[in-house]
Amino acid sequence: MLQGMLRHGLIGLLLMTPALAAPTAEQRGKAFAQANCARCHAIDRGSSSPLKIAPPLRILHQRYPIESLGEALAEGINTGHADMPAFELSPDQIHDLLSYLKTLE
Repeated sequence: MLQGMLRHGLIGLLLMTPALAAPTAEQRGKAFAQANCARCHAIDRGSSSPLKIAPPLRILHQRYPIESLGEALAEGINTGHADMPAFELSPDQIHDLLSYLKTLE
């Protein structure tokens, strides 16, 4: 009986492990920021931006409500300077990036 209970417990644990290991929206958003933004912007809570004119992502909420950035990200961000590339994000990428930005507020 004990062996059967252990077997069922192990099977349950194995079935739960992939769900527990799946990255969260915040983790996926941070990975996106690291891959696409960190060359110019500070993407954490304390470092300086590599490109001095690029604001750290942690202060974006002081300039724009984070929720309002979703539409701009969907339509494609274009800036007044040539150093920032124009890009469009998928709805999932927008959700993940906004989730990460919210953790920096």
